[in-house]
Amino acid sequence: MSIDQRLAELGIVLPQPAAPVASYVPAVEANGLLHISGQISFAEDGSLIKGRLGEDVDLDAGAAAARRCGIMLLAQMKAALGSLDRVERIVKLGVFVNSASEFTDQPKVANGASELMQDVFGEAGRHARSAVGVPVLPLGVAVEVDAVVAVRA
Repeated sequence: MSIDQRLAELGIVLPQPAAPVASYVPAVEANGLLHISGQISFAEDGSLIKGRLGEDVDLDAGAAAARRCGIMLLAQMKAALGSLDRVERIVKLGVFVNSASEFTDQPKVANGASELMQDVFGEAGRHARSAVGVPVLPLGVAVEVDAVVAVRA
């Protein structure tokens, strides 16, 4: 089964890849790895998912925001590679969570993106990860996720 077929089976429609909001490129392929710039939390309707975990965003909404970041990562992968079937393995996700000082469930928020990668790519979607709480993210979003992906030639 192709990855596009798997996405359809999961009911996932990829959005247009987000354009950079500053002076960088969305993805760089080098030495068999695709490095994807941080993707911020966009809702299905294209609006930003904003807020701070532990203040005005609850854990379930945070995990959903991380999943939406993961969906945008998939869109960036497809744009950079031409086909998601070129993905050999998700190597690492870096998850940044806009967090109140007492919020400590960043790993549970990050699971929204991690579980998506496993659902889409199976065993090849299992990856190393960091989940970090930060006091603010660009545009006030709740979550940002970047990725390193091993690719087939």
